[in-house]
Amino acid sequence: MKQPLTGRYQMCVMLRKIYLVMDLMNIVEKAFANEKVSKYPSFKAGDTVTVTYRIKEGDKDRLQKFRGVVIQIKGATPQTKTFTVRKIASGVGVERIFPFQSPFIDSIELNKVGKVRRARIYYLRKLSGKKARIKEKKVSLLSEEGANAPAEA
Repeated sequence: MKQPLTGRYQMCVMLRKIYLVMDLMNIVEKAFANEKVSKYPSFKAGDTVTVTYRIKEGDKDRLQKFRGVVIQIKGATPQTKTFTVRKIASGVGVERIFPFQSPFIDSIELNKVGKVRRARIYYLRKLSGKKARIKEKKVSLLSEEGANAPAEA
């Protein structure tokens, strides 16, 4: 006679099945990942970006640029990751949420790198005028021409 499975053995079998399913989910996520996302520049909250977004009006497509400050980046997986951009349009604050995986995003351009201490800068919503400015982080980008110039002199 066979003995019934013990509780510990059943638990091990269940865990193996769960890990197998999780591995399959990771493989599927990588397969369906958008290649455009890897081409986007890396940015964080406080940075100023320009998002070129494809808008469909009737049978025509046009590109619209939305330039503003990144308030937050939210989401754990690449499929659910979003970022919120805020700008001031004629004295009124406008926020827009963009999914990273959106096929309508044509390009993202990093304009300024901001110096902030928080990952979500909601306090910008209450500020106006010069108080709403974010300090710019000084980034030294050495181009090939600039790097060669001191060596020649």
